[in-house]
Amino acid sequence: MTDTAITQEQFALLMEKMDRVESHIAEQQRRQQEMEELQRDLIPIGNHMVKLAIDELAEIGSDFQSEDLFFLLKRVLRDTHLLSKLLDQLENAMELSEDMQVLGKQIFNQGVLELDRLERQGYFAFAREGWKIVERVVTEFSEEDVRALADNVVVILKTVRNMTQPEIMAIANQSVDAIREIPAEDETISAFKLVKEMGSPQVRRGMSRMLNLLKVMGETPTQ
Repeated sequence: MTDTAITQEQFALLMEKMDRVESHIAEQQRRQQEMEELQRDLIPIGNHMVKLAIDELAEIGSDFQSEDLFFLLKRVLRDTHLLSKLLDQLENAMELSEDMQVLGKQIFNQGVLELDRLERQGYFAFAREGWKIVERVVTEFSEEDVRALADNVVVILKTVRNMTQPEIMAIANQSVDAIREIPAEDETISAFKLVKEMGSPQVRRGMSRMLNLLKVMGETPTQ
């Protein structure tokens, strides 16, 4: 009984091995069939590519030499480290471009905020009104007037500088205040009062300045 049991167990193991072998053979046959189908599919494509390559190379004619292709391949293999450096530089350039885009967005946003602040503070409105003044000057004055202004701009600036001196501005301000002081209508201004005012040191200094002004105006030649 023992020998028979062992023989049956060995037979079972043998059958199991046979099944695995058959499965392996079937798998190999399936793969071989797939490879054959792939080969049948690729052969027409390969033939077409070869024909296309031949036609394209035929257009090149004598300008193409196989030695040139081998020389190019050797150059590529020899300069692999240079190509690697070039790719690294390209990657750095791409990273720099991304950083510049982020920075550009920040600058743009900051510029928008600054323009909004200038608008709210009235700078643009002031510029618009100033431009209107420029347009009015352009329409009111001719080219000859501008040339005359350019010829006398130094004199004009010197005159403005002299007129804006503190002592001149103080005299002008006091003169305006004096003009605004209108005497009362019922006030009698007699000749005696005028003569009395002539004795005032302030009146004398004023008359002296008026006389100097008249003298200078008389000495200035008219054109």
